[in-house]
Amino acid sequence: MAWPLVNLTVAFFFLIFLLSQSCLSISLPLLLPPPHPRARPAMVLPLFPSPKNTSTTFPDSSHRLLRSDSNSSHPYARMRLYDNLLSRGYYSTRLWIGTPPQRFALIVDTGSTVTYVPCAMCEKCGTHQDPKFQPELSSTYQPVKCNLDCNCDKDRDQCIYERQYAEMSVTSGILAEDVISFGNLSELSPQRIVFGCETEETGELYRQHADGIIGLGRGDLSIVDQLVEKGVISDSFSLCYGGMDVGGGAMVLGGISAPSDMIFSYSDPVRSPYYNIDLKEMHVAGKKLDLDPSVFDRKFGTVLDSGTTFAYFPEAVFEAFKDTIMKELNSLKQVSGAVPSYNDTCFSGISSDVSQLSKTFPTIELVFENQQKLLLTPENYLFRHSKVQGAYCLGIFQNGMDPTTLLGGIIVRNTLVTYDRQDSKIGFWKTNCSELWERLH
Repeated sequence: MAWPLVNLTVAFFFLIFLLSQSCLSISLPLLLPPPHPRARPAMVLPLFPSPKNTSTTFPDSSHRLLRSDSNSSHPYARMRLYDNLLSRGYYSTRLWIGTPPQRFALIVDTGSTVTYVPCAMCEKCGTHQDPKFQPELSSTYQPVKCNLDCNCDKDRDQCIYERQYAEMSVTSGILAEDVISFGNLSELSPQRIVFGCETEETGELYRQHADGIIGLGRGDLSIVDQLVEKGVISDSFSLCYGGMDVGGGAMVLGGISAPSDMIFSYSDPVRSPYYNIDLKEMHVAGKKLDLDPSVFDRKFGTVLDSGTTFAYFPEAVFEAFKDTIMKELNSLKQVSGAVPSYNDTCFSGISSDVSQLSKTFPTIELVFENQQKLLLTPENYLFRHSKVQGAYCLGIFQNGMDPTTLLGGIIVRNTLVTYDRQDSKIGFWKTNCSELWERLH
């Protein structure tokens, strides 16, 4: 579940950003969305399995994503995604650490700047999907010695890290270096990477099923920054989250050839510590919402957050959105949400076949500064009611009094999202993400 909003000053957040570049930091999300039983705590920016048919039919593009960026000689790491928004609230991938390799399930997190796993010496870690990492079993493990570029333990012997997330979960431990492998289908060979060897975790981090987090944010300890610094990948990565009833998906560290019809938004790397898009308008059922474009650029702007389950709009945007969509859906029967204490907006009497939702629910368009439009189908803003067959609820909520626009994982289901950091842009391409993995190898 997400957590209540904490009001912090701009100066404090600037300090947080500076701290996030060091070894010891408090890593906060842009905001703390209202609590909801189906939402993963807004931990910063994190990614799911599954069954049968996909929710949408997509053009055949089987051979369009089989190669690295044609402008780059770098290989890329192809990695499968697991889990889904309904069952877990996040997507995870697999990494192998050490020699011989030890496997871990890690939440894919675009807002965290460090990759970490529980270590054997952690007495304050929860029970997770895999056994704790055992440094003594790895012949290539090496702790990072205290130096001027990190925070050190009290004996000034080893570098340490700490991350505190907005819902107050904490992870801390020592920094270490070891060989990390990306799976035997990856073009990228195993690399020595600095990671967090966790010695304590609290809150949701303690209770979650996944072992830890793979940090894809901006910062020296980010796995993306480390691989780019080594010169082994280009400065880009991509995520593709599976659909409503399917989950799974694919992840690529490094550049891939962008499909010709991929749309892009400028992403200002100095706008905030998060991955922003340049949103200017929103249309519901073809109707432009009557909003000043600046409403999407307040506080942290419009942020793409792979670790937040749903979407959270500023008050003015949410009211305009809900008013318009309720007029479109006024013929549908409304029902209470699965948990009465949460004021979900749900509708019943609808086909259980996700591919039929577009016959009942309107499309939404997000319009960027360059006038390119990202089309959202119903699976990009609805989630299934867990107790009423054929009922769906809106996965878009008001962001308390926070003026940040936060777009969580639901918004980009069945969308290949490319974070092209080198060219300061983020690309979107509608596709069948659950099948994309098969096309990548």
